[in-house]
Amino acid sequence: MQLSIIIVSYNVMHYLELCLDSVQEAVALIDAEIIVVDNASVDGSVQMVKEKFPEVKIIANDNNVGFSSANNQGVDIAQGTHICILNPDTVVPSSVFTCLLEIASDQYKGAQGVRLVNGRGAYLPESKRNVPTLKVALSKMMGYGSSYYATHIASDARGEVSILVGAFMFMSRKLYKEVGGFDERYFMFGEDIDLSYTITKAGYGNYYVGDEAILHFKGESTVRDEHYRKCFYGAMQLFYEKHFGDNVFKGFLVNVGVSLAKFKAGFYKKYLQSNLAGGECYVQEYLLLTDNKFLSDAFAKAVTKPVSMISAMCVPKEGQELVFDATYIGYSDIIKEIITHEGSGATYKIIPKNGTFAIGSNSSVGKGDVIVFNRD
Repeated sequence: MQLSIIIVSYNVMHYLELCLDSVQEAVALIDAEIIVVDNASVDGSVQMVKEKFPEVKIIANDNNVGFSSANNQGVDIAQGTHICILNPDTVVPSSVFTCLLEIASDQYKGAQGVRLVNGRGAYLPESKRNVPTLKVALSKMMGYGSSYYATHIASDARGEVSILVGAFMFMSRKLYKEVGGFDERYFMFGEDIDLSYTITKAGYGNYYVGDEAILHFKGESTVRDEHYRKCFYGAMQLFYEKHFGDNVFKGFLVNVGVSLAKFKAGFYKKYLQSNLAGGECYVQEYLLLTDNKFLSDAFAKAVTKPVSMISAMCVPKEGQELVFDATYIGYSDIIKEIITHEGSGATYKIIPKNGTFAIGSNSSVGKGDVIVFNRD
């Protein structure tokens, strides 16, 4: 088997369904398996996978064992020569796995990552990063984050980088096992930095493939509050202890981070309330790209704003929300259109094949929203 895709999920049932739908489209011509490791979701995720994706292997944990441990569980049962660690709040194009397998077949032995964009098509700079040395990490926390990101390579180019993002990491199963996989002391955050750095220390590389882009509805499975930031800076402390040894600055670094977390918590709350309005309070008109009149009528009954059914792409504008029917338009084209019209002021949602909901996210720091409708 060529490829095993491991998706760790926790209470993001609708995003997981969309992700699985896009992954299935992408592996249609590949000898691949999909493994979902669920960390004790209570939103029906496990049952959804069993009913709608019976061919997907699933591990249903009784408690949340964390991102690192859950991924290691998935890799332990994987049969592929290569693996892809994938977040459940992502949407992938049909070309991505074929592309990376071809690079791997050209004797590239390291890990690979791709360009991530958010739900409105904006590039996410954490797609490629530098090693977070003390100086780099402090500049990031103080708001001077340019050295934190690998800006020596254009966002849509290819090249070697130090750190890849855990939302999408591709490598051989042999390499993953050789370096020990994810360090399970990282419960949440920092594990991708640690694994990327461990790979380079083992004599391999991390390769960024910027011409392949995926959607990442960033933060959907994590509330970005003070607890989130404490977890992040705690992970950084572990990283420094493991790779750079004990030093007098590590405690200072974490304390500064936690203090900033308390300050930023109130700021983010106000920012989300004032600037990231979503749902129908923001949308003035829905444009549904489909050829299914029945679907259009069903969707229109679930919203209060006008719905226009369109059969071809148009240039959306502020106040409009473009809703893609994935049965009518493939995921590669959906991602391309969202990126193309980034900055237009429009928002976007996607309906998975035969889905009963439309879902999207208008920001990298706010939660997305879902419109559920009845096809009956």
